[in-house]
Amino acid sequence: MLKRNPKFADDLKIALKLLEEDVFHPRLKTHKLKGILEGSWACSVAYDLRIVFEFIQHEGDEAILLQTIGTHDEVY
Repeated sequence: MLKRNPKFADDLKIALKLLEEDVFHPRLKTHKLKGILEGSWACSVAYDLRIVFEFIQHEGDEAILLQTIGTHDEVY
């Protein structure tokens, strides 16, 4: 993904940091997914770049598991 669109590298770094600090930060526009992706969540990295993830339990703590990163059409 970043090889094709290196301009997104900084946006992706920022989004991953925000996910770590506050998964519901307004900049991320985090939202639940429906249909075949029900149970997963998505957030915005840039205008047409999304991260799809799910909440999991890891060693007794809640964590997020990244499923995919790509354009709107690629991930949905």
